[in-house]
Amino acid sequence: MIHKSAIIHETAKIDSSVSIGPWTYVGADVEIGAGTIIGPHVCIEGPTTLGKNNHVHPYASIGGDPQDKKYAGGKTRLEIGDGNSIREFVSINRGTEQGGNVTRLGNHNLLMAYAHIAHDCIVGDHIIFANNATLAGHVIVRDYAILSGFSAIHQFVIIGEHSFVAHAAMVGQDVLPYVLVSGDPAEPFGINSLGIKRRGFTEEQIAAIKSAYKIIFRQALKITEAIDAIKEKIVAHPEITCMLHALENPSARGIVR
Repeated sequence: MIHKSAIIHETAKIDSSVSIGPWTYVGADVEIGAGTIIGPHVCIEGPTTLGKNNHVHPYASIGGDPQDKKYAGGKTRLEIGDGNSIREFVSINRGTEQGGNVTRLGNHNLLMAYAHIAHDCIVGDHIIFANNATLAGHVIVRDYAILSGFSAIHQFVIIGEHSFVAHAAMVGQDVLPYVLVSGDPAEPFGINSLGIKRRGFTEEQIAAIKSAYKIIFRQALKITEAIDAIKEKIVAHPEITCMLHALENPSARGIVR
């Protein structure tokens, strides 16, 4: 059902099962998939696609122009997958031509109130953004990461799988998979043990992750030396693969260490 006070651009493509609340604006080149609920006072600008069964709560701003001085009005886009909960006052910007033209949000993510995803960010699946968690441009956030309230991520940083960014952490470098970081500037404080236990990791898997953590952070090794030591001692554990990949392929910002 589309409320009679909603403003829908003639080029918008909206599945017949979509619900749109009062005083919401849906702009040109917006596509909204089946089962999605758009609350009142939402602004969705295009080109933007939302998949199935998303829920966008009041006052969210989706698909606005990137906050980048280089942006000159190019037809960049925002792609949102399925099953996301986008809470009040969340803002997500489209990409820039210089950054690949697209901002992407995956599936089954929870974005709590006032969270922000800037231009050209690539966000995976099953991620939690607590209130006011903020991404600068060009950030990659991988599956099952948790960003606590008021945490802030510098541009071009990579946040690894199953990692945990603590409350108000200021993150200026990559966070490795499974690692918990906290502080300003952020520092490593062990692994996200509780999170991975809840996701069904076995004691053996968790022990392997802890062993890799100790090699990387507690043996005063260079990154290349840590990679060699992990490959020699614990590479047989498949859950370590993403840690090795992150070590071998860091962003230009380096790694929180």
